[in-house]
Amino acid sequence: MCVAAGATMSVSACATGIFPFIPDHYTFSQQQVQDAVQRKFPYEHSVSQVFDVALTHPVVGLLPDANRISVRLDARLASPFLRQPVDGVFTLSSQLAWDAASRSVVLHEPSVDNVAVNGDAAAYTQQINAAAGVLATQLLTNYPVYTFKPEQLQFAGVSYEPGTITILTNGIRVQIVEK
Repeated sequence: MCVAAGATMSVSACATGIFPFIPDHYTFSQQQVQDAVQRKFPYEHSVSQVFDVALTHPVVGLLPDANRISVRLDARLASPFLRQPVDGVFTLSSQLAWDAASRSVVLHEPSVDNVAVNGDAAAYTQQINAAAGVLATQLLTNYPVYTFKPEQLQFAGVSYEPGTITILTNGIRVQIVEK
């Protein structure tokens, strides 16, 4: 059709007809994010020489109403201030952002939403929340949850990049826009 109409159609219009499928978004699953986050754990860290924290068993959740993801972590805390180590659960949430240098969707500005601890540690809730905040920032800020392959961002000689990132109930949708 482009050949027949060659005198009246531009080359770019013909190219659009030849390549009718240029994706406008890419969706990756909650499981793909879970797999990426899982690689970071178990994680052990000492916070200000006051708490030794071990974080394990991350569980990723999707929070479409807030356009964030959550990460629930089992925690084990030891401190000279505690008679024995205590167990707890940290729940973090994070926005997602595009990092062009690594071609990755990364965790952006993670924050601690909830810290629940057992036993003697309840008296140190404020300090544990502060320690959890430090760990969230150190551990997860700019952590990649999905890295695009170069060919996913090239089509017919045109370069694309992610735009709006939207958390859905069943995955994460990344808008693809021309650079």
